[in-house]
This record gives sequence, C-alpha cells and structure tokens, in this order.
Amino acid sequence: MFLGQFVHSFDDKSRLTVPAKYREPLAGGVFVVQGPDKNLMVMTAEAFEAVYQRLMAMNMMDPLARSLRRLILGNAAELELDSAGRILIPQALRETAGLESEAVLLGQGDYFEVWSPANWKEQAAGMQAAADNPERYATLNLTTR
Repeated sequence: MFLGQFVHSFDDKSRLTVPAKYREPLAGGVFVVQGPDKNLMVMTAEAFEAVYQRLMAMNMMDPLARSLRRLILGNAAELELDSAGRILIPQALRETAGLESEAVLLGQGDYFEVWSPANWKEQAAGMQAAADNPERYATLNLTTR
C-alpha cells in the first residue's frame, strides 16, 4: 500500500529514488502512466493490469474511451527499479508533468503519484479551498462503517 508524501530530487542521470517503503510492492513490475492532473501515476504490475483490463473492456467507438486509452496506454512505460531503488522516467513523461529537478511523491493506496512541486502546490491549494465548500465532497460517502 502506498501512503504518505515524499519529496525527492532527480539525480544527475535523471533517475528518481523511490521511497524505501514503496519499493517492495514494485518488485513485480513498475508502470508509469500520464495522470489526468498534470502528474504521473506509478503502479504495480497488478494495478496496471487491472486498469488495462478496464480500458480494454470499454467501447472503442466511444470518443471518451478512446481519449482515455490514448492518455493512459499511449503514454505508459514499463520501468525497472534498479538496485538502489531508482526509476528512470522517460523524458516525454517528465516534460508532460513539468518535472525538472525535484518531485513530490504522493501515496494513493494502490499506486502513487509523481508531481512537480509547482503543480502539487496548485493542486493542494485547490483541495484546501474545499474546506470553504463542504458540499464538494458530501456526495462521495466516505464513511468508516
């Protein structure tokens, strides 16, 4: 399970260190895809397979389904976690997410997100503004029982 928030720098070879607590779930494979919010999503092989199966079950004649496939599958990359726990994110994906020297890694349960600090700051500010608008999350039914 991927939880928490971390800030890591890219090394001189453009590799990103994955937090130690995130590495074990990635031992079976690492997939990175473009996220919907100027970010990246890093998934285990199992999580990526579940997303892949859902995408392939969508009607290919539906323009929205085709667009989502292009976003996720057209930009997906299978990566390897090196012996030091680093991944090399393809340059095109780094550019799409605005990643330069630093990245914010944000746990999302079955996957984690990679954000540029500037994009994450903007996203976080929008989430904090939701405190002024409690109705925004009211329909999501987040309960403990």
